[in-house]
Amino acid sequence: MDRAEGIRVNKYLSEAGYCSRRKADQLIDEGRITINGKRPEKGAKVSPDDEIKVDGRLIGEPLEKHVYIAFNKPVGIVSTTDTKGEKDNIIDYIAHPKRIFPIGRLDKASEGLILLTSDGDIVNKVLRAGNNHSKEYIVTVDKPITAEFIRRMGLGL
Repeated sequence: MDRAEGIRVNKYLSEAGYCSRRKADQLIDEGRITINGKRPEKGAKVSPDDEIKVDGRLIGEPLEKHVYIAFNKPVGIVSTTDTKGEKDNIIDYIAHPKRIFPIGRLDKASEGLILLTSDGDIVNKVLRAGNNHSKEYIVTVDKPITAEFIRRMGLGL
């Protein structure tokens, strides 16, 4: 679903880390949730300008639009979201305030364009094998380029 059309309030509360979708539906049934001051029905959608409250308490900021970043990854940075296990990770390096994900990866020894976003749906669409997105790499090698070298590179060796 396109976020411009809105998302269901139970999904919003789940993504905001407030509660599960099932619990959000229960809160709606109990009349404890308001959207712009009004009690919603189950399945109601929220958009970026809406104010969502539970028990009168504002839940996070209003929905934000997704972030899309084109980043020139330097050598030495790892394209991972593992901020605890990998000290030179791309997430800490960029230090963006929103939760973002790399679309694909580049090796630690590689540099170049990598896209990052807060939009998990687009990440899945781009990375899905059936979409056949082509990638182009420019490499520097430390050996003479022979027919055998090219054959082995083609095999991923």
